[in-house]
Amino acid sequence: MPQSAPSQTAEDYLERIHELIQEKGYARVVDIASSLNVKQASVTSMVQKLDELGFLNYVKYRGLVLTDMGRAVAAGIQQRHETLARFFSLLGLDAETQQRDIEGIEHHLSPATVETLADLAGYFEKNPDVLKSFLKSRKPGRRES
Repeated sequence: MPQSAPSQTAEDYLERIHELIQEKGYARVVDIASSLNVKQASVTSMVQKLDELGFLNYVKYRGLVLTDMGRAVAAGIQQRHETLARFFSLLGLDAETQQRDIEGIEHHLSPATVETLADLAGYFEKNPDVLKSFLKSRKPGRRES
């Protein structure tokens, strides 16, 4: 059982491992390294650390499996990411800006803030005229990154 919450880097690894498992049914060190654009040795080191912390089970040359705790953390990160993407999409931000901004802030937002943004996104979705009015009220030139 970990002493504290995973670091930002650990969260990034757990998120990517979870995505790979969802996409392919498995996650190998080589796939993680390639998708995160890091060296395999760095991935192996982090995977071993995540194993020690109880987020996954790793057997060298055999692969890895997220534990229930690891899946819960990864699913939470994925949900946070999806909430931010949904909110930013409503505001008309392009995909590249969204991705860059989400990666920059997603680890720093409290659950309460993410929940509020999800509620606000839902409000805008249920009240498209309010969203249109807000977007229209913005100063020219501020609609894009």
